[in-house]
This record gives sequence, C-alpha cells and structure tokens, in this order.
Amino acid sequence: MPRKRKYYIETNYKHYIHAHVREPLDKTRGIIKKNYVTYLPYFDRVMKKRSAHMFNMFIMKKPEFSDYCNWIFGVLSKLEKEIDISNYSSQEARAFGYIAELLMDVWIEKNNIYYREVRWKQLGPNHKIKKALFFLGRKFKIGPKKTHF
Repeated sequence: MPRKRKYYIETNYKHYIHAHVREPLDKTRGIIKKNYVTYLPYFDRVMKKRSAHMFNMFIMKKPEFSDYCNWIFGVLSKLEKEIDISNYSSQEARAFGYIAELLMDVWIEKNNIYYREVRWKQLGPNHKIKKALFFLGRKFKIGPKKTHF
C-alpha cells in the first residue's frame, strides 16, 4: 500500500467534508451502521484518525482481494442508490472513489490485515502551493455543520 497521507490539522472526516460534498460520507456511515454493523467501530475510528491510505492502490492476494471487493462494492452499491450525483461537479461525481479510499483502512483494520507501506511517485506536476491555497480556502469558507466525529 502507499504510505499513509497525514492530515496534521484535521481528522479524516473533517478533511473529507472540507474537500467534498458531505452527504456521501454521512450516508456511507448510515449504510455501514445498518448493513455492516461490525464495521461501524472501525469506520468511526478511521474517521477520527489524522492519516489514511489514499489513492486506491494496493497489491494483495486473490482471496483477500475477493473479500475486499465483496465488502466494498456492497457498501458502494448501496451508496449509489442513496445519493444523486447528477448535480455534482465532475470532481464531486467521483465521490465513490473518494469514499473507497477511506473504506480501505476500515476494511484493513476490521479484518486485521497485515500490510506494508511503500513509497510511490506521482507522475506529472504536483502543484503543492495551489493545493495548499485551495485547502485553506475551502476550510475557512465551508465549515462543518453537524458531525459524528
């Protein structure tokens, strides 16, 4: 797995809601609470953390991969029925991918999966200053209303 991305000034939950439409993440929690209750404490724990494995990148053996796919696509297919992305921007319409990034750590923790982190390299420009300014803008213009975390 890629090394965890660290969010020093906010939790995974708050980072998500400052960067994206909140509804998909809150609906995901409801789906897990209703259909995958044994995963709920792990979901809540991951949302309170300040780091996560991002980018939906991993290498794993086939049995674990099958288990992971069954679980994550079960959650995401239920989420697809609960949210309407037709009015989302093209960026926000990628909500299922963003949610999947966070769910990876939920699945890993719940199933006590051993993993190794490896360095990865982004191809193309990174635009760190532009990203930092964008982050600050959305953090201070769009504050959380009600959170579970």
